[in-house]
Amino acid sequence: MSEFGSRLRELRRAAGLTMEQLAEASGVSARAISDMERGHSRAPQARTLTALAAALGLDPGGERDLGETARQQRTPAAGRPRLCEPPRAIKDFVGRADELDRMRRHALAGLGPAAVAVVHGQAGLGKTALAVRLADQLRDRYPDGRFYLDLRGTDPEPMPTGDALVRLLRALEVTARQIGETDDERSSQLRAVLRERRCLLVLDNAGSEAQVRPLLPSEGESLAVVTSRRVLGGLEGVERIALAPLAPAESAALLRAIAVQAADPRAAAEVEAVARLCGHLPLALRIAGTRLATRPAWTVEHLVTRLADADRRLATLSTGDLGVATAFALSHAQLSRPARELFRRLAHVPGVDFAPALAAVLTGTRPDDAADGLDELVDLGLLQQSGPDRYRFHDLIRLFAQERLRIEEPAGTRAATAKRMADWLLETAIVAGRWFEPGYGCLPDGYAGPVPLATAEEADAWLQAERNNWLGALRSASRGGQYQLVVDVAEAMHWYSDKYVRAEYWYDVYGRSRAAAARLPDRRQEVTHINYFSWAATNCARRPDEGARIAMDARRVAVELGDVKEQAWALRYAGDAWRLAGTPEAALPAYREAAELAEAAGDHDGYVQLRPGIARSLAELGRDEEAIAECAAALAEIDARPVAPRPALGARLNAQLTTASSLARLGRWAESLRAAEEALPVAVEYGYAGYLAEVHLTIGRARLALGARDAARPSLHLARDLLRDLPHSALQTLARESLRSLA
Repeated sequence: MSEFGSRLRELRRAAGLTMEQLAEASGVSARAISDMERGHSRAPQARTLTALAAALGLDPGGERDLGETARQQRTPAAGRPRLCEPPRAIKDFVGRADELDRMRRHALAGLGPAAVAVVHGQAGLGKTALAVRLADQLRDRYPDGRFYLDLRGTDPEPMPTGDALVRLLRALEVTARQIGETDDERSSQLRAVLRERRCLLVLDNAGSEAQVRPLLPSEGESLAVVTSRRVLGGLEGVERIALAPLAPAESAALLRAIAVQAADPRAAAEVEAVARLCGHLPLALRIAGTRLATRPAWTVEHLVTRLADADRRLATLSTGDLGVATAFALSHAQLSRPARELFRRLAHVPGVDFAPALAAVLTGTRPDDAADGLDELVDLGLLQQSGPDRYRFHDLIRLFAQERLRIEEPAGTRAATAKRMADWLLETAIVAGRWFEPGYGCLPDGYAGPVPLATAEEADAWLQAERNNWLGALRSASRGGQYQLVVDVAEAMHWYSDKYVRAEYWYDVYGRSRAAAARLPDRRQEVTHINYFSWAATNCARRPDEGARIAMDARRVAVELGDVKEQAWALRYAGDAWRLAGTPEAALPAYREAAELAEAAGDHDGYVQLRPGIARSLAELGRDEEAIAECAAALAEIDARPVAPRPALGARLNAQLTTASSLARLGRWAESLRAAEEALPVAVEYGYAGYLAEVHLTIGRARLALGARDAARPSLHLARDLLRDLPHSALQTLARESLRSLA
């Protein structure tokens, strides 16, 4: 019998009460009182103690004495072993302030069922360290004990729930004789004990909902923190904390806390590089910092050099019994066979993220089946969901997937899979790009691809979402000698590229198509792609001098071939380059000669686009009246000629924009406003932010000049915002000056 049990029995008898009478008066069960008196259970918690003291008629002093006896019983004797003791807290713990605050607030809420928090995420994010940190911070709130149990959820055989229940009940000092025989009985006992106490449970590395659900408190003031690589979405009424990699500043702070070399301010750039190469993953950062700290002769730069070798990075991120690859392998081992195949084959994806359709191509399955596999990878923390139906790897997990791919699939299979993926990406890109081509402008008959491309909007959405992937496939095809395919993709993008004219990647696309066309026998195809490359150099890479040189090379080849149409395009691109370089006096005759050649070649699409170019050059030479007349003639030609929709739209918009800006320079503000407002829906339809900004800027300036200051303000703000990321310095300056005049 314990000292508390003896004292309780003595007080009950002195009060002349039987166990049943004390139970009725206090609301505490007779069995619980019997267990306390015989020392078969721990002393009661504060609220139970208060109820017993009141029923026994104790004064405040007597209640304090009884409480002190209870506290002494709850305090283990010196040197006595404790079960389920939490592991040592990490002294150099960094970050996670928001997550800790969320869990503290959840623990202190005190409403409804007992608090349960689930911390989940991929291997190496520091889930255990976070849970132990919280347990250390809240030690005073949970005087009845903080208990830790590794459920071994990533082992081939996780800890059985029954064993976990026994361990927790023993840690809570329920005697072996009292522990129930079945898991249901033990779970009920655990909930009953936790309901009467204030304990914190850290249930680490949970493998499934079924394993952890019987271990959770149901009522009372206890807190359970569950960590798992899985989301454990089947658990209801829990606070779910999804961990992400550390912020760059936190990563650098952790490295500085571990290794003295990283604390040197002169190594700040190298420390940032180490953090980036570690993917800001706490486990990787800790291993990298430890390797640095245990090798005093190393510099941070030396570590950067080692980590920069992608093929050796996972090997470098290993020390002692810790290893990033080892941590990932535990999750990998839990995958089903189809999910393992999907995981390694996703290493073929050239871009940062992807959709289920691409995963289906890699595995030869239906997109719905691929989506199920992706969900399995997400659930185990081997893949991240970056948006609706978009997925991505953590950088280090991608390296692990590449490693598994090399180990598990022969070279021939890898090559065939990579080619199948690349061919599908490029064939789909051609179908999508041709929506914007004058000769196509629709979906081909019989298209049965796995992605929706039924409208130009859907085609644009796919091309943008998968841009890094089809660009990667294009580079692969270029390296692999698939020259005609490279040219076909670039040709399909010719008119689509106008929608994103300032995107620098077109310089790469048309540089590759020019080189590919040079390897093919059709020289007319070659001169076309030299012209496209000139356009990209001038408009996308903002290298007008280079663009002009390339255009004149295209003209030379076109003259050799007798190709009048491509001569016109070459002069048009040379004119664009010279005008952008600030020499409209050179651009004007080039445009005029190009217009004559386009007319001679019967190239109506090219001709109607040259007339606004002539007008722009006139305007830039200060000849605004002539520019306005040229624009009027251009608009008439667009209506009179059989021009394809997209070229007509671009030519119309440029003529309207030039008219509006020339009228503004002439101070004819009312006419300028009308012209700009007519251009607005055309600019919206065209879709290029630079043109839309120019329209709104002219509308805002015109309204301002006409005294409508309030009406001018939203247009000017919108123009400024649209121009923020575009290289239109003159328009940006004009927008800022106009807004300052409103202040």
